Amino acid sequence: MSTSRLEAFSDGVMAVAITLLVLNIDLPTLVKGQSLASGLAHQWPAYAAYVVSFLTIGIIWINHHVMIGRLREADRTILFLNLLLLMSIAVLPFATKLMAAYLRHSSGQHLAAAIYSGSFLIMGLLFAALNAHILLAKHSKLRQELPLERRRLILVRSVAGVIPYAIATALAAVSPYATIAICAALGVFYAFPISSGGADAI
Repeated sequence: MSTSRLEAFSDGVMAVAITLLVLNIDLPTLVKGQSLASGLAHQWPAYAAYVVSFLTIGIIWINHHVMIGRLREADRTILFLNLLLLMSIAVLPFATKLMAAYLRHSSGQHLAAAIYSGSFLIMGLLFAALNAHILLAKHSKLRQELPLERRRLILVRSVAGVIPYAIATALAAVSPYATIAICAALGVFYAFPISSGGADAI
């Protein structure tokens, strides 16, 4: 089938997920004598989690567009893998709200951080699986044939974030702050393509 419907559906899911993120930021509840500025500053974990998740979903959207743009047509397996990827993206607003709510708590912060980075880890694994299927198993469906070496390079880049996400998830038991910092750094890493050409993005 044509990739246009796949991209349209994917764009819709990602647009909803990225929009839902802002709903996790509530108005501050002020105690007696507390200023609005203080109340807003107190909610910094919500802002941090929002920025990291927004940028990550945005970058995934860009790289997803490049990945699907390489295809001439999609088959059933590609559609199914893409659906699983979208499922992992759709859960990110929940994971983000959990991280924002528990980051500074003495109880539950480690589990919340593990769920947060674990959600990114699952998303990264599914993105890599879809990319691998397209570049290796279904390279005959590419609009333009790429040399095997180039396809492997793109795939290595795609898989590169899986290990740091796994480390971030493991570190959640030690420091939730390290977890969110690694997730933010990976967002920056994936924001840059392999080379200056857009077609060479992840």
